[in-house]
Amino acid sequence: MNTEYFIARRILSHDKANFSRPIVRIAILSIAVGLAVMFVAIAILTGFQKQIREKVIGFGAHIQISRYDENASMEAKPISTRQEFLPYLAKTKGIKHIQGYATKAGIIKTKDQIQGVILKGIGEDSDPSFFLHKIVQGNMIKISDTGKTNDVLISKNLSNLLKIKLNDDLRMYFISGNNMLGRKFRVAGIYETGLEEFDKIYVLCDIRHIQRLNNWKADEVGGFEITLDDFSNIDRIGKYVYKRIGFSLDAKTIKQLYPQIFDWLDLQDINVLIILILMILVAGITMISTLLILILDRTNMIGILKALGMTNTSVRKIFLMKAVYIIGQGLFWGNVIGLGLCLIQQRFAIITLPQESYYVSVVPINLDLLNIILLNGCTLGICFLMLIVPSYIIARISPVKAIRFS
Repeated sequence: MNTEYFIARRILSHDKANFSRPIVRIAILSIAVGLAVMFVAIAILTGFQKQIREKVIGFGAHIQISRYDENASMEAKPISTRQEFLPYLAKTKGIKHIQGYATKAGIIKTKDQIQGVILKGIGEDSDPSFFLHKIVQGNMIKISDTGKTNDVLISKNLSNLLKIKLNDDLRMYFISGNNMLGRKFRVAGIYETGLEEFDKIYVLCDIRHIQRLNNWKADEVGGFEITLDDFSNIDRIGKYVYKRIGFSLDAKTIKQLYPQIFDWLDLQDINVLIILILMILVAGITMISTLLILILDRTNMIGILKALGMTNTSVRKIFLMKAVYIIGQGLFWGNVIGLGLCLIQQRFAIITLPQESYYVSVVPINLDLLNIILLNGCTLGICFLMLIVPSYIIARISPVKAIRFS
């Protein structure tokens, strides 16, 4: 059996009566609390970023293809759906779905209210999964090839502002050239995402209404939306799409379309980074203090081991093994506390937030196995590295003075 390991284990099993025991418990508690705080901070940050990203992407997909000269306009010129690049993009690894869309600026008019909105048209090829999970009343509009539907989906924000209820008629007016065109729709469903700047302007309808308002053909749309399997690939695939579609069209990622939102999300990483650094420093400094106390408590033993011929390196290994055990105990309880708090919040949504300020109604939690492994590994590694230097104090202990030490 390894001598250093044997001695370290014996020390651990006969350590209850020593004065260093309370210090060890404090060290374990410090590491556990620090890891739990880091665990919860990362889970909340990644959960918040994920939810906001998903909501913004739900309105505009990961990548949008549109005409160069009309990219910033809600009155885009039509693009034919018979594009040579579409079959190639549909087969590209990482691309989940491609759909046509069109938008048109309009005005909703009620008896005592007027509100400017964007009518977004979707077709049979659309993926309704995002709005299906955001509907609070009614149903998603059903689009079929039998004929266009007059049903629309509006937000709860617009519903409250304009006092429009489910199944009510909705009158909208559009400018086409020098003419004012009116259309009557029926509110089939009401959705709520929490993103106020999107909720207050977007109304979903059958794309054929916009095609008719703009005098487009049945195979013409305002652009294409591309949904990806993984958000982390958005920059790489965005560049590939841009090169593949030709010179007459433009492709922009959702990050390029709404840089203010994604820059704001990236700034949150700095806050969590500060928390991680502080917590790891606290845990590391606590372990340094604990190791020094352990060495002080076992000075007599160190002297005896040295007198028996054990090298400084071997004695250092004994105390580093004991320190690693303490760190391991702290990591175990830190994971239990952190994971427990996250699971409770994820399951019962105990802590709520004002949605109008944070875009989410409850504190979001995202549990990622890779983050858990990295957090534990980095904490263990950094704390251990911080212990190597103070462990060299053992080399300065004289066997004769240590044996006499009391």
